[in-house]
Amino acid sequence: MSDNTPVTDVAGRYAAALFELADEAGALDAAEGHLGALSAALAESADLRALVSSPIYSREEQGAAMAAVCRAMEISAPTANLIGLMAAKRRLSSLPDVIRAFRALLAKRRGVVPAQVRAAAPLSDAQREELERVLRAAAGADIALDITVDETLIGGLVVKLGSKMIDTSIRSRLTRLQTAMREVGV
Repeated sequence: MSDNTPVTDVAGRYAAALFELADEAGALDAAEGHLGALSAALAESADLRALVSSPIYSREEQGAAMAAVCRAMEISAPTANLIGLMAAKRRLSSLPDVIRAFRALLAKRRGVVPAQVRAAAPLSDAQREELERVLRAAAGADIALDITVDETLIGGLVVKLGSKMIDTSIRSRLTRLQTAMREVGV
C-alpha cells in the first residue's frame, strides 16, 4: 500500500486497494467516473440499494447481479473486480463508504479539500455553487463536495470541512432548545 493512503476501516482498505490499482494503471479518472456512476445509480434506485444492503440475497446472487450492473454500465475491470470481491466477502453494504473513501484519497492526491454536506433537501445548482464558493473561500483551496440528503435534519445543513463541523440544521437547534429547557426545569 502506498504511503499516501493511511486507512484503517474496511471501506478505506477497499478504496485504497482500488486507488492503488487504478493509479498504477493510470486510470484514476476512469475509476472516479465509474464510481460516480455507481453512486448515482445507488441514489436513484431503491432496488440497487436493497441489493447491496440486504442480507436476504446470497453472495452469489449479489455477485451475479452486480456483475450484470457493471457490464451494463461498462465499468472497467479494476472497479468491477473490486465490486465482485466485495460481493464475495459480503461487504457490498460498504460500497457507498468505499466510494466516499476513494473520492477522499483522490481529493488528497489532487490537493483538494473534501467537504461532506448533509442537507435536509436536495440543493439546487445555484445553492450548490454558492455553497462551494463559500467553502472554497473558507478552506483557501479547491473543494470536493459530497452532498447527501438527510431528511431527519428537518432543515438546514451539516457541513464537515476537513476536521471542522458546522451544524446549522433545525434538528440540532431543536435539540439544543430542548436541552436548555430541561436545564431550567421546563
